[in-house]
Amino acid sequence: MTENPLSVQPIRKLIWKYALPGIVSQLVNSAHNIVDQIFIGWGINDLGIAATNVTFPFTTLMTAVSALVGMGAAARFSILLGEKRQREAAQFLGNAITLLVLASAILTAGFSFFLRPTLYLFGATEPIMEYAVPYARIICLGIPFGIFSAGMSYFIRADGSPVYSSAVLLSGAIFNIVFDPIFLFVFKMDIEGVALATVLGQVLSTVLVLWYLLRCMRSVQLQVDDFRLRGHVSVTTFSLGIATFTTHTLHTIAQILQTNALKTFGALSIYGSEVPITAAGAVAKLTMVFLAAIIGIAIGSQPISGYNLGSRQYGRVKEVYRLVLRYGTVIAISSYAILQLFPHTILQIFGSDDPLFYQFATRYIRIFLGALFLNTIQPVTSIFCTSIGKAKLGFWMALIRQGLVMIPVLLILPHFLGVDGVLFSGCISDTVAAIVAFFVGRSQLKWLTNLEQDATT
Repeated sequence: MTENPLSVQPIRKLIWKYALPGIVSQLVNSAHNIVDQIFIGWGINDLGIAATNVTFPFTTLMTAVSALVGMGAAARFSILLGEKRQREAAQFLGNAITLLVLASAILTAGFSFFLRPTLYLFGATEPIMEYAVPYARIICLGIPFGIFSAGMSYFIRADGSPVYSSAVLLSGAIFNIVFDPIFLFVFKMDIEGVALATVLGQVLSTVLVLWYLLRCMRSVQLQVDDFRLRGHVSVTTFSLGIATFTTHTLHTIAQILQTNALKTFGALSIYGSEVPITAAGAVAKLTMVFLAAIIGIAIGSQPISGYNLGSRQYGRVKEVYRLVLRYGTVIAISSYAILQLFPHTILQIFGSDDPLFYQFATRYIRIFLGALFLNTIQPVTSIFCTSIGKAKLGFWMALIRQGLVMIPVLLILPHFLGVDGVLFSGCISDTVAAIVAFFVGRSQLKWLTNLEQDATT
């Protein structure tokens, strides 16, 4: 039998083979969020931008669920393939499909029924609600397609098709970018047109996923019985996906708390409630573009780590982690420099004519993103722990930044520093998370070294 390339090709070559498509898809997906903001800013107004920001938790929750099931099951899927246990691997794929369908149905029904209370919970003010309600109503219809296509993309990558996996996500993002201006400016559909372009893009991604599962799957063959939920498969899936799920869920909670803090304490400042919400959301979309590259490398390298761990090539697993960390650090430092040096120039793409928007957004970049150059080691280490089956450790790594640091700071600091307390929560969280992740990463390298030594004796 021909040796699997994951176990023999140079790690550096494999990382770029698997990560580059992931980086491109992550970047384009992040870019389409910025494009939404740009078109809304130029075609509607700043309140339209704020509306997409307060509805963004819908998107992060979709990402959280797709990662919980998709990344968790795909991590075990890769390890099982490395151990030549294809039949068990197929069960993880089948169970993941069933779980994604059930979860998306529950979320769609819940959000649609409680739409207005949910938007108020997410921090919407009365002026913002005028745009947020019609936008969110359509976005909710795309939840099943967004969750399913994103969740299955992990399996397509693990099946040895990283380019197709990225094409799944790219197709939806590119469709969105193309049809945003058409629906907004040509058909005069206002903010509903922007939402419709997003949903139709997710439908296109789902069609591509179904085509791959039915026609192109190479490593396993699904049987009807594989779709039956199995307790041990679900438990393993959730345990391996909980770290990334926790990261996205806590990010959502922190985002909701941040929006509400900006609304409350912004009203006590010269900015008012709406300007801080709009500015913080716009900057967040910018940072997503830079950080997407880091996440793309980390996620893209997951099958490489899992397969080589399963085949007991521990030195190669260590090399994956070190190279991903090195590449991510270069990206983070470059991103930090660009944002800090040219904030006003970059912010002009949103088309705002409000001086307070630029003033607050620049302060947000200077303070909240003050430690952005450190924002590599924590997500890379968390995803790496999941890739090598360290579910509990990955969970705690995911918990550190948002759950143990940012959320408590957001709840406490603004009461003493006002709206500036929200800004300081970002740099404090990034610094603490980086310090903890450094020691965790070092301990995992030592563990792999011990396994490598035992394997040679």
